[in-house]
Amino acid sequence: MPSSITINGRLICPGHPMYIIAEMSANHGQSKEHAKEIIHEMKKAGADAVKIQTYTPDTITLNCDNTYFTDCLKGTLWEGRRLYDLYGDAFTPWEWQGELKELAESLGMDFFSSAFDETSVDFLESINVPAYKIASFELVHLPLIKKAAATGKPLIMSTGMATKEEIEDALKAARDAGAKEIALLKCTSAYPAKIEDTNLKTIPVMELDFQVPVGLSDHTPGSAVPVAAVSLGACIIEKHFVMSRERDKGPDSSFSMEPHEFRAMVDMVRAVERDPPSAHIDPQAMGVVHYGPSSGDKKSLVFRPSIFVVEDITAGEVFTEKNVRIIRPGYGLPPKELPNVLWRKAKQAIERGIPLLANLIQ
Repeated sequence: MPSSITINGRLICPGHPMYIIAEMSANHGQSKEHAKEIIHEMKKAGADAVKIQTYTPDTITLNCDNTYFTDCLKGTLWEGRRLYDLYGDAFTPWEWQGELKELAESLGMDFFSSAFDETSVDFLESINVPAYKIASFELVHLPLIKKAAATGKPLIMSTGMATKEEIEDALKAARDAGAKEIALLKCTSAYPAKIEDTNLKTIPVMELDFQVPVGLSDHTPGSAVPVAAVSLGACIIEKHFVMSRERDKGPDSSFSMEPHEFRAMVDMVRAVERDPPSAHIDPQAMGVVHYGPSSGDKKSLVFRPSIFVVEDITAGEVFTEKNVRIIRPGYGLPPKELPNVLWRKAKQAIERGIPLLANLIQ
């Protein structure tokens, strides 16, 4: 039987009520008052927890105009933009986050966040969040996972495009750094995701393979996939929440649920928990047991973080934590290689904004 995690005294594991997370993401539209309005509506819609994202454009990527930071958005909802500008629109100002946490908790909901770099973990510790989320793109960011795990707080990690080996690496990194309570979320990292790519049959297999609670981070339209996941043993559901897709146009609004839709999903989930045979299971959502990128999210691999040169480097110069960093997009060496890169030397001059690859290292 998979182990459990506990957040603010709430036991999360198979056989207990589904833990339902409402993700705000960028749907506040850079208005703190609107963010507060959303949190109130999340409570009315039945959410157990509010989740946000903690980064700034400068912590997650680089203010750079070269093609690495624009071409990665081709073929997406955000084509034609720079990555830095996209995250400038989408981020949740850090100075709001303590106040939003107090509001959510006053309404009886948990409040935590996806951390995207080590500085965001330090900040989230300063407001004492009860748990950490690792987004699917950051599952390969082992230094980040170790930093969050070292807090000793529960860790919820989305698996997204990850192979079985990458999931094993992330779990090992977390456990080696001190994590005792870990949950995984089955996730399709396409925006929006197709129902036929969700492959929910993977959920019970993940529970057996990794011996942790497993849930679902869902980017498909509607409630069919989350409701089907209940019948397969999922114990966490995460869905994006927006007040109005029509009014609140933003990077995430098109695949977010409006309050009445979220309420309907919660009610269906609770009904299925009481009476499992009543579940309507969409056969498309069942799919097959599958690890690694689905057909729909292979192009999302570029949004993983990787090692980039962030200051101009001369030939023979030593790589340091100042001139190379782990940022998005994913054109450079994987984050786990950073310890092998630091204090080695550059074979040639390298401009700021160039992904660091093995052929550039002495």
